[in-house]
Amino acid sequence: MYSISAADLDDPRVVQFIGEHLLDLAPTAPVESQHALGLAELKDPGVKVWVAVSDDRGHDVVGSVALAPVGMGHEELKSMRTDPARRGEGIAAALLGHALADAGRRGVGRVSLETGSGDFFAPARRLYRRSGFLECAPFGDYGEDANSVFMTVEVTGSHLPRSAQSG
Repeated sequence: MYSISAADLDDPRVVQFIGEHLLDLAPTAPVESQHALGLAELKDPGVKVWVAVSDDRGHDVVGSVALAPVGMGHEELKSMRTDPARRGEGIAAALLGHALADAGRRGVGRVSLETGSGDFFAPARRLYRRSGFLECAPFGDYGEDANSVFMTVEVTGSHLPRSAQSG
């Protein structure tokens, strides 16, 4: 089991997890096609970051997700990662749902993302499609890139937990 909470970006466990995320991504594309945020960018006050932490005695960080502003009512999903040893347990889906619900509560109308086009990212693309994301044109400061897939979803009440939905 695990719990999801706002990330303490000064916590050494979180710092290590983000560092491992960047190391995982390094061999997947040329440097100019790598768009992951480092710790300094994640500390920007406009960026929201959450982690999933195991509920066992180790309290290890087992997942992360972030939302960064793109424009008015539009945010970008960033830093989506699950500990490789914990993949397949639903952690990524829970983190994605948490981030989308937060966006919905704050009135964000659209969440977009950039992910890799290679095989390494195929499970992530499947998760995003199952969550309602559709492929789209590059957004924000992105340009066309054969190493990237761009996706977007309109955030609606369906992304909110039942207790937060009206009606």
